[in-house]
Amino acid sequence: MPATDEAVELAVAAADAADDVKADDLALLDVSELLVIVDVFLLASAGSDRQLKAIAERIEERLRDHGRRPARREGTPSAGWVLLDYGDLVCHLFLAEQRGIYALERLWADVPRRDVRTGAVLASAVDEARV
Repeated sequence: MPATDEAVELAVAAADAADDVKADDLALLDVSELLVIVDVFLLASAGSDRQLKAIAERIEERLRDHGRRPARREGTPSAGWVLLDYGDLVCHLFLAEQRGIYALERLWADVPRRDVRTGAVLASAVDEARV
């Protein structure tokens, strides 16, 4: 079952919020076909723990405007990663070095990506490699 319109709208709003504070390497991964309770992952990188904190705070602030609060928040900026769980959207925020260690893009390479500005479905990394 494809990601819900609400989850995609929320993911685009979160990506926009992260972009406001200069997050790097934004990516939306549509995991709805493989996971039951999550539709979209937002991945974002930061250059410092201070920026990582700002990204998480801006996302929380923006999604509060959409009437949503995270069900769970894990990690800390000083640990190099923060996870914001909104149920249908999970935001994975990393320092650049930590993102490379976790390599979620590689782990989820076969799922479709979505455009961070529009939410439109793009090819998965596996599909792009076949071209």
